[in-house]
Amino acid sequence: MGWTKREYIEQAFEEVGLASYVFDLTPEQLQAALRRLDAMMAEWNAKGLRLGYPLPLSPGDSRLDDQTYVPDLANEAIYTNLGIRIAPSFGKGIMPDTKGIAKMAYNTVLQAFAQPYEQQLPRTMPAGAGNKPWRNYDDNYLRRPVDPVLAGEDGPLEYN
Repeated sequence: MGWTKREYIEQAFEEVGLASYVFDLTPEQLQAALRRLDAMMAEWNAKGLRLGYPLPLSPGDSRLDDQTYVPDLANEAIYTNLGIRIAPSFGKGIMPDTKGIAKMAYNTVLQAFAQPYEQQLPRTMPAGAGNKPWRNYDDNYLRRPVDPVLAGEDGPLEYN
């Protein structure tokens, strides 16, 4: 199982010097950090970085103790980048080491999980002289492009 949203938030506060064993975090501060976490993960999801994080339909639907099912490889990138996002709200400066770690961890996650879109040529483009009929089902043109919208790790999104 992955980390809970609360664990990411507590680790992010610890990263910026507001550890829970020293400072008591109020429920309002935890909820504000939860909204920032959800927004950050939605942004990453929109950029094509799909980690399995459960995005809520609205801010009120998100719970602190929800499991995230994010791979362990992405944990450091999430809590360091979240720490960078919440620190200014508490008047805290970010250490250069934390910024460097956040950038390296994010780049590692990008290398592991970001999927480039396939180039899709139009259906009217000839297949070319190197394409033999037995390879392309006796079709002189390229096949129909595949829609790049995916339904997660399961495969393409199908319409009924």
